[in-house]
Amino acid sequence: MRTEIEDASTRLADYVRKTPVISLECGAWGFDAHLVLKLEQLQHTGSFKVRGAFNRILSHHVPPAGVIAASGGNHGIAVAYVAKQLGYRAEIFVPEACPPVKVERLRSYSAQVRLVGANYAEALLASQTRAAQTDALVVHAYDQPEIVAGQGTVGYEFARQAPSLDTVLVAVGGGGLVGGIAAWFEGRVRVIGVEPESAPTLAAALKAGEPIDVEVGGIALDSLGARRVGMLAFSLAKRYVNRVVLVSDEMIRAAQRALWNDLRIVAEPGAAAPVAALIGGAYRPARGERVGVVISGGNTDPSQLV
Repeated sequence: MRTEIEDASTRLADYVRKTPVISLECGAWGFDAHLVLKLEQLQHTGSFKVRGAFNRILSHHVPPAGVIAASGGNHGIAVAYVAKQLGYRAEIFVPEACPPVKVERLRSYSAQVRLVGANYAEALLASQTRAAQTDALVVHAYDQPEIVAGQGTVGYEFARQAPSLDTVLVAVGGGGLVGGIAAWFEGRVRVIGVEPESAPTLAAALKAGEPIDVEVGGIALDSLGARRVGMLAFSLAKRYVNRVVLVSDEMIRAAQRALWNDLRIVAEPGAAAPVAALIGGAYRPARGERVGVVISGGNTDPSQLV
């Protein structure tokens, strides 16, 4: 997978931003560790998702019907953006509970938006039925090799910007991001997955020994609400993810506020989960440990942070 990630980095060079990192001062948030944040909320469309979307679409012939995707929000926004940039039609299926700010972003990129079902799984099923009818190119949110390799370019970049990391904390939804980052590091750096207690998709799969359906909910549902982790991400996680920790909705809100109050970073709930693992105590770094934290998206209503 490292070769595929390197290839994706070359393929995406003219299309995505190399997002910055910020090193926090000694003692930030009460830790003796060195914290380094990777700011993917500054990526096009406000999340890392364009990396996988560009890599998937640029790697394939796109039929006249264009591209189709199901999403909790961020992936759909990314696919719509990529399709518009490359001149293709996009049809995006999202749950009826998709935050209005994300629906507005989808429409701003000229996508045909379908609000279907109560959750991502129902939107996905509807999109699969539609794809069979139209022959559009399917761009899955997390369970295609090109998607995982594209997301893995976050790790590829992070390793060059902060070459002496000991640990990286990554939020987990369907697993494309954590799988791609873990595949890049291949155990050279500890990769810790972070999930909400209300959506323990990867934790449940690792416990069961295979991907299984779980009940999902909570404030990060729109970005971390996959009912079942992707098979590709699961296979990578089994090999390269050190462990998964769970955080509460209350700690996610506290992490959002800490990011805003201390750093003026707007992070959506799912993107704040890795910070919640730190300030809530689910992950306790050792003295002097260099901890990378991926802030994966910022598509939220800023008024909720104050």
